[in-house]
Amino acid sequence: MMNGSSGEMPFLDHLEELRYRLFWAVGTLGVTMLLAFAVIMRPSLDVIGFFAAPILPLLESGKLVYTHPVDPVTIRLKIAFGFGFVLSLPVIVYQVWAFLSPALHRHEKKLVLPVIMGATLLFASGVFLGWRWALPMMLKVLFSFQAESMQMMITANEYFSFMVTICLAFGAIMQLPIVVMALTALGLVTPAAMSKVRRHAAVGSVLISAIITPGDLITMTLVMAVPLYGLYEVSIIVSWLTKRARDRRLRRVERERIGEATA
Repeated sequence: MMNGSSGEMPFLDHLEELRYRLFWAVGTLGVTMLLAFAVIMRPSLDVIGFFAAPILPLLESGKLVYTHPVDPVTIRLKIAFGFGFVLSLPVIVYQVWAFLSPALHRHEKKLVLPVIMGATLLFASGVFLGWRWALPMMLKVLFSFQAESMQMMITANEYFSFMVTICLAFGAIMQLPIVVMALTALGLVTPAAMSKVRRHAAVGSVLISAIITPGDLITMTLVMAVPLYGLYEVSIIVSWLTKRARDRRLRRVERERIGEATA
């Protein structure tokens, strides 16, 4: 509901709108998570064995252990959450856009479809790269610190928690070009400004890598820091292309406005 005198939505209506959007986002996540859990629980699918593949060759027994009777169910719930989040991401992104859309111009609203598609594809790609490439490399480095005085016993619950965290982190990091594209389209970010803070971006990439990626400096750099900074450079190109398209659109609108004024 809009306020007739100011044309703005009252604060309580904003809260109601936010509650409505959160309900749909969380509800969709819950439904997709339950559907993924139902598929994962099928006896014919060895989902745990599939996702445990990166660590099994590094274990002497070739098997993970669990210490609680409910661990097999908990592990499947964690995997289902990861699948459910990826599947529900288009709806979550749409709900965020729908909440912000009243404040956007008509040409800005046209970004919704490419943003939703791009965010979903990039997130899924990040999750896959995290599981297929980063996780095995990180595990090999971490296992290299094993000492003869210690007996290694990796539990399934701890491994799958680690795996889901790494995969979701990589998926989130892959959103950077989409975020930069949206901010550039809104005029909040420019490629020139991004180019000026390249050094800060490089340092930030190393710091983020140190937080997300355990291990030695070489692995941290190869697994996360270099790809993350490379993603920043890609985002500068995306920002430049988006700004050029935005400038062309603004010039066209200005010519049309001048034409209407002189007509």
